[in-house]
Amino acid sequence: MIEVTEEPVALNVGLKDSGLKDANTDDPDSKGSRLKETIDFGLQNCISDNEITSQFSQLKLACENYGVELIQYENESTLSRIIELITKDLSEPYSIYTYRYFIHNWPYLCFMAKVESAIVGAIVCKLDVHKKGNYRGYIAMLAVDKEHRRKKIGSSLVQKAIQTMIAHNCEEVVLETEITNDAALNLYQQLGFIRDKRLLKYYLNGVDAFRLKLSLK
Repeated sequence: MIEVTEEPVALNVGLKDSGLKDANTDDPDSKGSRLKETIDFGLQNCISDNEITSQFSQLKLACENYGVELIQYENESTLSRIIELITKDLSEPYSIYTYRYFIHNWPYLCFMAKVESAIVGAIVCKLDVHKKGNYRGYIAMLAVDKEHRRKKIGSSLVQKAIQTMIAHNCEEVVLETEITNDAALNLYQQLGFIRDKRLLKYYLNGVDAFRLKLSLK
């Protein structure tokens, strides 16, 4: 079983393999994307449902000890706070339409972390059919308020989302993050993700990205 240790500081990820066709969200698998080269590591790693459940139980308990509650997105009354949290850490800016694309289509894959009445963390994901007919989950955005980091909030949000994806027959989960974002890379590595590909000059600032993948048994 993979054991999650101390949570890193920064938690933002990329947003390109979303299926959303606008200036902010090129699909790296589509023709015409600004992604011109990839390096495929050809690695595989699987994690079982039981391992996911066990990890989440540990993380949820750690969050509760800090007074953190995980809740599902309900309506747009919390959207502005989600955008505020995520915008602070994003590599590139996204319009409100990008957020609504994910949240309106997959509201059951948007979760927030709350301390008392304040929202201090959020994750935004999607789930759809991939090329081979399998369901693939995608983690589009993840952020935790600086004042509440190192409390297992980011890891707990990821595991909560993955659990929900599994309940909807998901077989793998992917995301992108800058190769320089050691904190995010460490977080996902501890949760069982592996580096699947290196995407060259993936972001508008010219920085490469790693595509991370978690295969589910």
